[in-house]
Order: sequence, then structure tokens, then C-alpha cells
Amino acid sequence: MSYPSIFTYTFTVPQSVIDENGHVNNVAYVQWMQDAAIRHGEAVGYKQPENTGWFVREHRIEYFLSAFSGDELEVHAWLSEIKRIRLHRRYEFIRKSDGKTVAKGETDWVYVDAKTGRPIAIPADIQELFPVTADKSDSATSAP
Repeated sequence: MSYPSIFTYTFTVPQSVIDENGHVNNVAYVQWMQDAAIRHGEAVGYKQPENTGWFVREHRIEYFLSAFSGDELEVHAWLSEIKRIRLHRRYEFIRKSDGKTVAKGETDWVYVDAKTGRPIAIPADIQELFPVTADKSDSATSAP
């Protein structure tokens, strides 16, 4: 079975993530990146194998515009690379009202044995669920 390369979902910025500067606190984007990764997995039927897990090796975020309470953001998430024990996921946050990119992010995820915390090879069946794309222009799938 083939799945689209890019996962998309939309949410409304809650007041709870607004900082003293009146816009979304930078830390909220890290949570949203993790949320997108989880939702992407759910959308393609990913089930976490027992005694395994994903650890973040590195997050990178670039901010372009501020987002505010009540803004509707569309998140795009896709895998740009899979290696033996890790994968690289990219994210783009777009404000629906004007179509402008608010932020872009990247995360290196490492697949691990949950008991030892050591990296292990990503099984082929998991890799097949998440096609790699270097370009966000591939077809997309959406979630409510």
C-alpha cells in the first residue's frame, strides 16, 4: 500500500501558548512538531512496536512571522531522509488566512531499544509507511 509523502493537518492557535510578547511562544512549535509526527504516524497506521521508541537527536526551527491566538495554522510534515537508525522529518507551518509561512522546522529522530536506550535499525515495514521526499511539492494527505 502506498501513502502520500506529505502529511497535513490544521489547528487553531490556543491562547495558552501566547507569551508576554503577545505571540506564540517559540517552545510551542517544538510541541507542535512532535504532535505532527505522532499524527502522521497515526494517519498511515503506524503502531509502535513493543520495547522500541523514538528519541529526538536534534530540533531546528526557523521563524519567519509571528502567529497569534486564534490563527488557523496548517502544518505540513514529511520525511526527507531515512538512514539505518534515524530519520529526518521536516515541518512547515502556514497561516491559513494569508497563506504565509510562519515557521519551518526539522527533527532528527533516532529509533531505539526502549530497554537499553541504544539505537537500533528501523525495520523495513516501518520505513515503507513513510515515503521519503526531498520536495514538499509531492502529493499530500490531510487529517482533521
